[in-house]
Amino acid sequence: MLHLLYILAFTILAFLAVGNLIRSLISLSADSQRPYSSMTKMPKSRVSQDRDRILHPELLDDAGNVISEPLLVMKSITVEDARAQLDALYKSSPNSPNDIREES
Repeated sequence: MLHLLYILAFTILAFLAVGNLIRSLISLSADSQRPYSSMTKMPKSRVSQDRDRILHPELLDDAGNVISEPLLVMKSITVEDARAQLDALYKSSPNSPNDIREES
């Protein structure tokens, strides 16, 4: 009898989970179809508030101006170069095996 109760409880939970998933997908689809207003359509007071807000220091250059270049630039390197850089970092760490051998 207890097995039937477990099966019934998990069946109800499964139906609730699938129903919630379907509702989430429908709301996500509706949100993706909704057009968003751009900065040009904002009232002037909102634009001035956005301009006056405090920016994170990493988004500013040395003179305090907002930078417009990408913050992350990735360059292509070979596996050997990456391995050499990782080895150099490992050897320069405070607890590297070379430090332990020198202390003994």
